[in-house]
Amino acid sequence: MNSSEIDIHKELKKYFGFNQFKGLQEMVIKSIISGNNTFVIMPTGGGKSLCYQLPALIQDGTAIVVSPLIALMKNQVDAIRSLSHVDGIAHVLNSSLTKTEITQVKKDITSGLTKLLYVAPESLTKEEYVAFLKNVPLSFVAIDEAHCISEWGHDFRPEYRNLRHIIKQLGDVPIIGLTATATPKVQEDILKNLDMPNANTFKASFNRPNLFYEVRTKTKNVEADIIRFIKQHKGKSGIIYCLSRKKVEAIAQVLQVNGISAVPYHAGLDAKTRAKHQDMFLMEDVEVVVATIAFGMGIDKPDVRFVIHHDIPKSLESYYQETGRAGRDGGEGHCLAYYSYKDVEKLEKFMSGKPVAEQEIGFALLQEVVAYAETSISRRKFLLHYFGEEFAENGDGADMDDNVRNPKTKIEAKDQVMQLLKVVRDTRHLYKSKEIIFTLIGKVNAVIKAHRTDTQSFFGSGEIFEERYWMALIRQVLVDGLLSKDIETYGILKITEKGLDYLDKPTSFMMSEDHEYNESEDEAIVTAAKSTGVADEALMVMLRDLRKKVAKKLSVPPFVVFQDPSLEDMALKYPISIDELSNVHGVGEGKAKKYGKEFIDLIKRYVEDNDVTRPDDLVVKSTGANSANKLYIIQNIDRKLSLDDIASAKGLTMDLLLKEMEQIVYSGTKLNIKYWVDEMLDEDQQEEIYDYFMDSETDKIEDALKEFDGDYDIDELRLMRIKFISEVAN
Repeated sequence: MNSSEIDIHKELKKYFGFNQFKGLQEMVIKSIISGNNTFVIMPTGGGKSLCYQLPALIQDGTAIVVSPLIALMKNQVDAIRSLSHVDGIAHVLNSSLTKTEITQVKKDITSGLTKLLYVAPESLTKEEYVAFLKNVPLSFVAIDEAHCISEWGHDFRPEYRNLRHIIKQLGDVPIIGLTATATPKVQEDILKNLDMPNANTFKASFNRPNLFYEVRTKTKNVEADIIRFIKQHKGKSGIIYCLSRKKVEAIAQVLQVNGISAVPYHAGLDAKTRAKHQDMFLMEDVEVVVATIAFGMGIDKPDVRFVIHHDIPKSLESYYQETGRAGRDGGEGHCLAYYSYKDVEKLEKFMSGKPVAEQEIGFALLQEVVAYAETSISRRKFLLHYFGEEFAENGDGADMDDNVRNPKTKIEAKDQVMQLLKVVRDTRHLYKSKEIIFTLIGKVNAVIKAHRTDTQSFFGSGEIFEERYWMALIRQVLVDGLLSKDIETYGILKITEKGLDYLDKPTSFMMSEDHEYNESEDEAIVTAAKSTGVADEALMVMLRDLRKKVAKKLSVPPFVVFQDPSLEDMALKYPISIDELSNVHGVGEGKAKKYGKEFIDLIKRYVEDNDVTRPDDLVVKSTGANSANKLYIIQNIDRKLSLDDIASAKGLTMDLLLKEMEQIVYSGTKLNIKYWVDEMLDEDQQEEIYDYFMDSETDKIEDALKEFDGDYDIDELRLMRIKFISEVAN
């Protein structure tokens, strides 16, 4: 059948029951039926698979579909078989088949029954399969997930590199490459590797106007923030992505303990559990799946309402693909990522073990993610620019991102843009961003020395601005198209035609400063508090006063009642019952019962008088993962077991054991360690340290070390502090 004789609308209705095509589908199908090499770039959810399924069903011969994911193949084969009354219409050919099954597949292909044959790239390299496929009529070869060919793609598979040679052996068959994410660099790579430079290329828009993009600072209260977010979206489905299996399990547990129905999903679970958890999510028996990236390949749930990245992903392709699982039905989709440069450093460390070429690519991809997180311009515009697509200021979905809704102040940067463009031009397009910035601020490195750039008149011409400023400016000038990154030698900056015009006729350039992300732990608590609007200084003052009063009445130092971090947490969470108070940082049941009444009465009054909206879901219950350790420690100290033995039985260092013991006594449980301390210190020594803590304003060990100036070591002081708190407070 040639293309002119086929009414593809009629065939679409017959096989798939649709009345019309979506987006670019019709043009792509016409290109395939006409026997042209075709390259399709279409975001997930855009109807990519129909582009090759329909032509395969209506043409003579068998279409080969190369796909990297066995689970996905199986789903697609089942779906096609359900469209037809014959099972043989679609088959899988991979390592999971028995001899008998392979014979059946070959028989169905030879008899002309099979229209689609799904193969893994590894299977296609087997000589017996190639020999067999050479001698049967083929309609075309479709390569799904074609970005796997490119090492710049986020899912590079070396076995994909060999496909071109194998397809050549099959005779003169048209090639169809399909991918859901491809930057200009990856596109070029795919066309080169499949040897089809003249392919008809169809690229759908990557804009998903219904998705809202947001990046938040990742603080140590990130779990509380996630719980609050999910409770605000009660009853809606969502996915949380984490980078490690361990984190997946931990977050799933925390959510469950806090009344959210959630299940974990990662490659370490057995197939049965994975399938069960996936089904529970699809059938809405659970609201949230916490997953590594193993989840979502082929998840076709149209109403996922939020996708949260607990850890920043390794590339913007992965990020785009994972966020793309939200709002497939066109309804709302909230994409929230938590960003901390510490996470990026972790990923960099992880990469340092890989071959140099892979490292370079990995770093380059990761820097794009950092740029996305730190940028203050429209995130949508930034993302689309990354995928080689221009986005108009008032385009579809323009206000759907945190930067557009809360714009940063803009400053005029016309002169600096001129400076930047001149340096790129006058260093003759040799440098990546880093060297350009070093040249501007007058910093020398080996590359700059080698090219003698440090002797040029413009070296150091921008030193009044810091590195951060120039980095932010380069990002914005790139997105504006005055500079471009060279594809061949990735990352090298070149000035564009538009940039040269700008140098002739400069106009105003309003630049927004990048976000600042503070990482220090203490700042983190405050930042979290600020971001939730509840760092209540006024309440903090009142709580401190009350603590002083209670301590005076009991003739103990204030830290014995509650430590500072506990008060800060109260000012963050407004606990108004003993139960809620016992979930505050460093306060256990014992302590809450012993000292809590006056504190919750004060907070209750304060909340009423000031009309405070309490974030009641902020009291994050812990999973009790450490409670087994705690119980073991308490029981064995009661049995007067040596601390060294307790530590080694639980695989803890002495430092970690002391930390656990400190948590136990600070949260109100008694630990009688007199038997152990008596072996280390005589009565006078114990009394001296005891008196020190009794009169001290603070329980900080550093202060105690200073006070005793080498008389006691850190472990002796920590043990005495545990004994002191245990006896005086509990």
